[in-house]
Amino acid sequence: MRKHLPAIVSLAIVAVVIALLPFELDGYHQGLMARVGVFFIAILGLNILTGYTGQISIGHGAFMAIGGYTTAVMSHYHGTNLILTLPLAFAICFGFGVLVGIPALRFSGVYLALVTFALAVSVPQFALKWSTFFGGSNGLQTKTTPTQLWLFVVTWSCAGILYLVAWLVLRGRTGRAFRAVRDSEIAAAASGVALPIYKTLAFGISAAFAGVAGSLLVLATNGFAQPNEFTVFLSLEILVGAAVAGFGSLWGILVGALFIGLLPTVSADVPLIGSSHGQDVVFGLIVIGIMLLLPTGFAGLLHRIRTLPGIRTKET
Repeated sequence: MRKHLPAIVSLAIVAVVIALLPFELDGYHQGLMARVGVFFIAILGLNILTGYTGQISIGHGAFMAIGGYTTAVMSHYHGTNLILTLPLAFAICFGFGVLVGIPALRFSGVYLALVTFALAVSVPQFALKWSTFFGGSNGLQTKTTPTQLWLFVVTWSCAGILYLVAWLVLRGRTGRAFRAVRDSEIAAAASGVALPIYKTLAFGISAAFAGVAGSLLVLATNGFAQPNEFTVFLSLEILVGAAVAGFGSLWGILVGALFIGLLPTVSADVPLIGSSHGQDVVFGLIVIGIMLLLPTGFAGLLHRIRTLPGIRTKET
């Protein structure tokens, strides 16, 4: 217990700060921080798949689209309570994740990345193909639109619950199996790890987290589910956020979410002469700089700090 006390205290402080934060923010900034919470959940899910089992995915925007349209359809056509659509999106996206994970067993590395990339490109197009039901490019709106305070509270409550779920999964037998698969599939199989089961399970869990994030993203955009909210760029943003956070660790997730959630807003205010896309240029330059300075992400930086000679001596 004493060994984990600093981690527990740190998490408690972060939880208290987040709980008190909405009372110090106006509606606009409450909504902005709610979007950070959305990215927190999405990055957390991707990290389970890529960071802990080594399966590269650049298609999580597709699972977010499925979750987002689940909320929009259930609310718009059936008047379902918005809270109830979240576990439904979780369950549906878990099923889709398993369905994608089964054929993905045949691929690895860049080939798996290309398969998930194709998924990210194709899934949002279904809303355009069946525009009568999904609203087409105009989008489909939920029957009720939440307030920014409601959105903040629900988003970060979901983030806290899913963070706890991820921690419980990863610290147990399933987490050890995930890490074994990541480190060496041959050694994992020799140790009795059922590769198809655990690799598919990781896809399902990761997709389920992305589905909840997609549902909350729709609510964060005034209840509109639109194809242009779930483009390939969204999948790349999540991947960048996971890299900034640090793969294979839960400690940097918040930093990665803040980076992706707030940097576009900050970079939009940076003047860049001679470019009509200054925001994108600034965003890209900052990403390159961080990857050069922190190749293992924020979690890697924390690990290096903890293992400094003076700190290590003090801990022992």
